[in-house]
Amino acid sequence: MFKKVLIANRGEIAVRIIRACQERGISTVAVFSEPDRTALHVRYADEAYCIGPAAARDSYLRGDKLIDVARRSGADAIHPGYGFLAENAQFAAACRDAGITFIGPSPEAIEAMGDKITARESVAREGVPLVPGTPRDLRDADLAAAAEKLGYPILVKASAGGGGKGMRLVQSPDELISSLGAARREALAAFGNDNVYLEKAIEGARHIEIQVMADRHGNIIHLGERECSIQRRHQKLVEESPSVAVDAETRAKMGAIAVAAARSVDYVSAGTIEFLMDKNGSFYFLEMNTRLQVEHPVTELVTGVDIVKEMISIADGRRLRLKQEDVRMQGWAIECRITAEDPDNNFMPSSGRVVALREPTGPGIRVESSLFQGYEVSLYYDPMVAKLIAWGENRAEAILRMRRALSEYRIAGVKTSIPFHLALMDSPRFQWGQFDTKFLETHTPITPGDLEQQQRLAAIVGAMLHHEGGLRALAISHGDQGEHGQSSWRRSALLTGMRSLW
Repeated sequence: MFKKVLIANRGEIAVRIIRACQERGISTVAVFSEPDRTALHVRYADEAYCIGPAAARDSYLRGDKLIDVARRSGADAIHPGYGFLAENAQFAAACRDAGITFIGPSPEAIEAMGDKITARESVAREGVPLVPGTPRDLRDADLAAAAEKLGYPILVKASAGGGGKGMRLVQSPDELISSLGAARREALAAFGNDNVYLEKAIEGARHIEIQVMADRHGNIIHLGERECSIQRRHQKLVEESPSVAVDAETRAKMGAIAVAAARSVDYVSAGTIEFLMDKNGSFYFLEMNTRLQVEHPVTELVTGVDIVKEMISIADGRRLRLKQEDVRMQGWAIECRITAEDPDNNFMPSSGRVVALREPTGPGIRVESSLFQGYEVSLYYDPMVAKLIAWGENRAEAILRMRRALSEYRIAGVKTSIPFHLALMDSPRFQWGQFDTKFLETHTPITPGDLEQQQRLAAIVGAMLHHEGGLRALAISHGDQGEHGQSSWRRSALLTGMRSLW
């Protein structure tokens, strides 16, 4: 068994991994950039080492520094979390060469699935359905000809891409050449590779992913699906498990295909197969994420499987604890990504000191956070500062618990996405499960510029309701339509405004 694990990451995911190691009796080593010297993951770990200045390229992305710290501290293994070097095949290979276990898949599997075109070719040999698209290394003129055959709209995608970088939606031939140039430039800057390809755009699609787990003994299982369709600019904001669009038969089919896709590259560890599902319920392979996902807690809550602990156990050579027939999904879980962004100002990043913090608790609520009172939120790293997860016996209870927890959440000093999430929980279309990946482009819960006016009105309404008791406020926040047809999310936004004045 591992005696000491280095966590090559920061923020809430580093804290999550440290806790998993502590529960297995494993010592932990944290690394930190200079601004992160007082961060939670540094406080929680048994040892901590500074690896450089704020810029990630000089600290968290320096594989040589990470391996040097692992050697100096005597760490047996490195867990990369997600982001940074989690899907870097060269780093995984460097760990192996240094005699340090990389808690994740092999460098070969990362490389095979890291390039989207190679991934498509690998899973196609297993009969996995693909979105119609083009092969690699085509010139722009050949891509233009292929686009005519595929039919518009199409997506320009970076073959080494992820997180929406190097991706462009093209509606007509007039937009194609400029979109190809922009996608190539963005891909080169982000990934050092300007190769792009085309995929047919599936309109009205849902983003469904399947969690897989595989050990070194040839055992592979899936842990059901996650719905990840609530996105902004291809970045996920809310995830849930299971999905309202997936029944038991479809789940079994998608799960079997996900297992086959993982087996096609001899995959080991936790991974995620992502699919697009069209309006008719047909689904197509999108890509594989060869790492732990941000949204893994929703799967943990509905299956009872601790995915991080399983990753550590698998890396240590143990067999999977469960067989496929042992996996049971119970209840419903929803995750909201809490980001330091201003939803009333086009989600502009927000920075500053957290002057007050109160995290929600209670039945079915889980918080994974990097925040504490006095913490300095900077602009150097990803804006996600916490994850709020709610579990319920069914989707309705999970939404109600999430709404209650969001209303309890207090983060003062920086603007956050909490008001957006509150409004979303009150959106009838979200409640009914009537959404796709374009939902936020056509159904924006908070209209830019509205919130300040709503907050002023909320203060007036709050003063009036104060004399009539809290029950009136409760009725307003839960009503479906008011006398003038005002939607429930707008009334909720009023009350959110009152809460934000705290």
